[in-house]
Amino acid sequence: MPDEAVPPFDLAGCLDRVRQRDQAAARELVDHLYPLVIRIVRSHLPRRVAEEDLTQEVFLKMFSRLAQYQGAVPFPHWVSRIAVTTCIDHLRAQKRRPEFRWADLSENEADVLDAVMTNENDVPANDAMAAHELVHKLLNQLKPDDQLVVRLLDLEQKTIAEIAEITGWNQSLIKVRAFRARRKLQKMFQELKRKERS
Repeated sequence: MPDEAVPPFDLAGCLDRVRQRDQAAARELVDHLYPLVIRIVRSHLPRRVAEEDLTQEVFLKMFSRLAQYQGAVPFPHWVSRIAVTTCIDHLRAQKRRPEFRWADLSENEADVLDAVMTNENDVPANDAMAAHELVHKLLNQLKPDDQLVVRLLDLEQKTIAEIAEITGWNQSLIKVRAFRARRKLQKMFQELKRKERS
């Protein structure tokens, strides 16, 4: 006997049931949206914040604001915006880290930075993890909005239009933020290298 196909998730029906205080529907909605929310939280996770705590906060905000959802944008996009805003709020609340120094780098990260700064060749594949860590350490030095635009544009390869949809920012602002953030990263890179040489 062939397996029965799983019916597609009925988001509109589920939302109607959630509005009628159906607990089972609320659990279904969380299960359906969890992969989307956890992906956003992991890519924008502030230091010292547990991803599950932040994910729960996103869902609490979603349920508390459900009456505000008018259907002007798809529901997952609306939830994405709540998730991104929640992460930004946490990033803003954290104290800025003291100045980032060459001494803060691991040996692998220092080697990767040295390789990047001294030639145009790609870093070796075995240094990919060190490069990843280094990028995130440098990103953490940026303001939350700058971090977000660089992560979305350069690390997640989102388009300007997609970022505008996620954040609610206009496209010109995104381009300006991306330009400034990249310049700041480049300056930090150069400063680290200068300190290492002195």
